[in-house]
Amino acid sequence: MFSTKGSGVNNSSTRVVNERRGNILLLTLDGAETRNAIGPDVYPVLQAHIVNAEQDPEIGAIILTGANGYFSSGGNVNALKASGASTLAAATGNTDKLNALILSIAQSSKPIIAAVEGGAAGAGFSLCLACDMIVASEDARFTAAYVRVGLSPDGGATHFLTRALPRQLVNEICMLGRPVAALRLYAAGLINSCYPAGGAIDASLELASEIAAGPPNAMRKIKELICIAGSSDLPAQLAIEARAINLARFGDEAAEGLSAFVEKRKANFQR
Repeated sequence: MFSTKGSGVNNSSTRVVNERRGNILLLTLDGAETRNAIGPDVYPVLQAHIVNAEQDPEIGAIILTGANGYFSSGGNVNALKASGASTLAAATGNTDKLNALILSIAQSSKPIIAAVEGGAAGAGFSLCLACDMIVASEDARFTAAYVRVGLSPDGGATHFLTRALPRQLVNEICMLGRPVAALRLYAAGLINSCYPAGGAIDASLELASEIAAGPPNAMRKIKELICIAGSSDLPAQLAIEARAINLARFGDEAAEGLSAFVEKRKANFQR
């Protein structure tokens, strides 16, 4: 699914709402007329919020979600159609902005959770896939709808999907462009948890709170190790892991965590 509302070359009327919930940063895509469509006007704004969060040690986790009962419909079809009258350089500039956003999510030291109500399509689906975890409503649908308008996926969709799902299922998702039920993707391991409609945000906040209470340096290293694991062979990954754990065992987080375990109390990790 793509949004067809709106006109001209503006990709969306979506704004990014930035809200703090204690040590959690909640970023909400809000564009009721377009089901939170996203485009070159939204990408750098969302990216800036994620990059700026790197400078705030108090932020322990980020939640990315959508307002109006939907995550994001992806690109605006009218804007995509209008861009065909532009140049390859302009089109490349737009996808460069999307790629920069996706990289900012994947490379952020903060764990990022996608909280999905209703569904996500196109680049909206890619945004979800770039996040570290996905929490969805049971009625949500995920759609790589590009093929239905004569396009191939972008935003890292094929990268993330092929690392999470069997090739045959990825082919089905990308070649048919049909909506895929959240419960099916949950069973396949792509989605971490599913809740009744309206429950994804609260569940994500609870999950984010648990993550944010953890040791920040260890969390950062875990995300880094997982990100590079797919491109490292076993000897290299063993060496990288060994270096990380051996350095960490002399730090304050390990001292607190190990002491708390021995003393049978809850660890109090400082940010």
